[in-house]
Amino acid sequence: MSIDYDSLRDALQCTGKLRAAINYGNPVLAQRGPDGEPRGVSVALATELARRLGVELEVVPFEAAGKVVDAAGDDVWDIAFLAIDPKRAEDVSFTAPYVLIEGTYLVREDGPYSAIEQLDAPGVRIAVGKGAAYDLFLSRALQHAELVRGPTSASAVELFLEQGLDAAAGVRQPLEAAARQHAGLKVLPGHFTAIRQAMVVPARKAEALPLMRAYVEEMKVAGFVAQGLRDSGQGDDLVAPTED
Repeated sequence: MSIDYDSLRDALQCTGKLRAAINYGNPVLAQRGPDGEPRGVSVALATELARRLGVELEVVPFEAAGKVVDAAGDDVWDIAFLAIDPKRAEDVSFTAPYVLIEGTYLVREDGPYSAIEQLDAPGVRIAVGKGAAYDLFLSRALQHAELVRGPTSASAVELFLEQGLDAAAGVRQPLEAAARQHAGLKVLPGHFTAIRQAMVVPARKAEALPLMRAYVEEMKVAGFVAQGLRDSGQGDDLVAPTED
């Protein structure tokens, strides 16, 4: 599909700048550089889109995905980067995913858990970031375990350690980093869900979605997403498959 960036700029209602919500709560997608500058694959996608639209990029920072969704109706951002979830679809419209990330558990090495399915049992308490994709998924999927919510994804690990919970749920890569930083922890093999990260627009700007979808597919095919992941120290095997 040919992308008419003039039409996309009008549909996004950009007036000289593209406001991109960047969630630093998922370090696979966005990070702060040594001087605090925004970086990561989501920042790269936003920067390139602004360039093609012929406008300035304004990064609107958030520390948790749930807060991005909460602000969708406040006209503070034009595009964002979120995991696809049916509950969020009430407030935002999604492209196809550009990255696939595993959601899994961090547990203690000397604990009784060696498989993901063992965690859904009576009395089990799992730390999770409020409003994160895996919070939304586990809220629907778990039958017995209790979720203990912290304000951000990073705080889930702190809750797990401070309150002696059974596990922390989250994105594999930051959980593996936590396991390296704290002796006696491990990340379970496998995943309870594959988190599909997409570009999004507020529901009121849904007319921009077809062109946004085309942009995401072009960036995957061209290798731009893979390069953005490599440039920020992530594996390019996270790139989502292209869609028709």
